[in-house]
Amino acid sequence: MIHQFTAIWKFRHFLMALIKLDLRLRYRRSVFGIGWSLLNPIAMTIVFCVVFSSLLGNGDWRSYAPYLLAGMAVWAFLRDSALQGCRSLISNEAYIRQSPLPYGLYPLRTVAGQAIHFGIAMFVVLALCLILLPQRLELLKVIPYVIPGLALAFIFAWSVATITSFVNVYFQDTQHLLDVGAQIMFFLTPIMYPASTLTKQGLQWLLDINPANLYLELIRTPLIEGTPPSLQLYAVGVVVTGCFVGLALGTVAWLQKRVIFHM
Repeated sequence: MIHQFTAIWKFRHFLMALIKLDLRLRYRRSVFGIGWSLLNPIAMTIVFCVVFSSLLGNGDWRSYAPYLLAGMAVWAFLRDSALQGCRSLISNEAYIRQSPLPYGLYPLRTVAGQAIHFGIAMFVVLALCLILLPQRLELLKVIPYVIPGLALAFIFAWSVATITSFVNVYFQDTQHLLDVGAQIMFFLTPIMYPASTLTKQGLQWLLDINPANLYLELIRTPLIEGTPPSLQLYAVGVVVTGCFVGLALGTVAWLQKRVIFHM
């Protein structure tokens, strides 16, 4: 673990150059630039508010809109990190063949780029909460409690991207399977409806085995309800994130010397 992180830190300037390159290529000749990254969650929030606010939000669009936008932002970050991260080794094959850089750097390149868009989306969520929700003072007090959840979500996304990037080298249908799985998980995750909907149907186990729900609870719930997460929830987040970090490090240690022969 120490070797991986020290090696990545050693090449941090190269990593930042890659992230800047990705942003320039993605928004080259674009009028709105990085603002386009907010178009999809905002558009989906408007559509869902118009269609489902009375059905899933008890008719109160002022509280449903920030709830939904926060859920969409967290979900989009986790989904895109996994989907795009699974191709991070294959798409960086030229660098891998030329330089002995740490393998964790390439999934980090993808996740860090997604984190920039995620951070912008969360600023919009915070502004929307302060404008529409009545508990404004409580929201300002709980903002520091959201930061650990954001950090855990970032580490989790990096770990998942690392694992899937190695799996995708050996089985290149991984991205397509993840895409299908993400579409299914979207409706099984309390993004556009409250978690109590599943609990009332006796489906609490779906919430317990869904990592995305954990990070929604750590990030979205404090912003919407104005109350910090419990210490137990933080502990669960640390344990789950630590398990995926261990899997990612084990995957790198196991396959890093052989993966180049399968590209």
